Amino acid sequence: MNLEKFRKSPPELYVLTGTKFTPGIDHFQIITKVLEAGCKIIQMREKEMCDRDLFYFAKRLKELTELYGAYLIINDRIDIALAVNSDGVHLGQNDIPVLEARKILGPNKIIGLSTHSIFQALRAVENGVDYIGVGPIFETHTKSDVCSPVGTELIKKVIEYKEKINIPFYAIGGIKLENVKEVLAAGARNIAVVTGIITAKDVYETTKKFIETIKNYSV
Repeated sequence: MNLEKFRKSPPELYVLTGTKFTPGIDHFQIITKVLEAGCKIIQMREKEMCDRDLFYFAKRLKELTELYGAYLIINDRIDIALAVNSDGVHLGQNDIPVLEARKILGPNKIIGLSTHSIFQALRAVENGVDYIGVGPIFETHTKSDVCSPVGTELIKKVIEYKEKINIPFYAIGGIKLENVKEVLAAGARNIAVVTGIITAKDVYETTKKFIETIKNYSV
């Protein structure tokens, strides 16, 4: 996938994996339904797999995302991203610095960064990331080191600084179909979702509904 294409037209909906939330279910079937429904960017976020399992999981995801013309982003693990030739990585505030990641990955890979304050968002832009995650908007328990919710106020703050934060941002954290309009009303136009989709009774229809809601939202 093309980095310039992403920068000009980032997919509205960004779905993260989470096998620990779907025990006993083939996670690749879940992600296939997400892709079939039209999602064009998947992040592999698996905190509890060994390196070998991470590699094979990422390799399979790469095959799936290529089949559906979607981006594959690897959370944290630059080595895994390079090994499977993913489209990029997503880093946290405590991961390898963005500038060092860019040196390793080169100029043509997508680098995203989680941000929890306007200062972090501004610094991320200065360091050359391609997009930022803004959140957690609502309370979430998808990972153990999650910080307190920042609410929709941070979305509004990021938009106030739009001349300086001139890259895509994804609102993330506890977003479900029942509260996504509140996030959109705050000004977000790109949404990242984990359990709101992957644990849904009907993953395909829920994914489609998210995409339609984002695309059709008007103030």
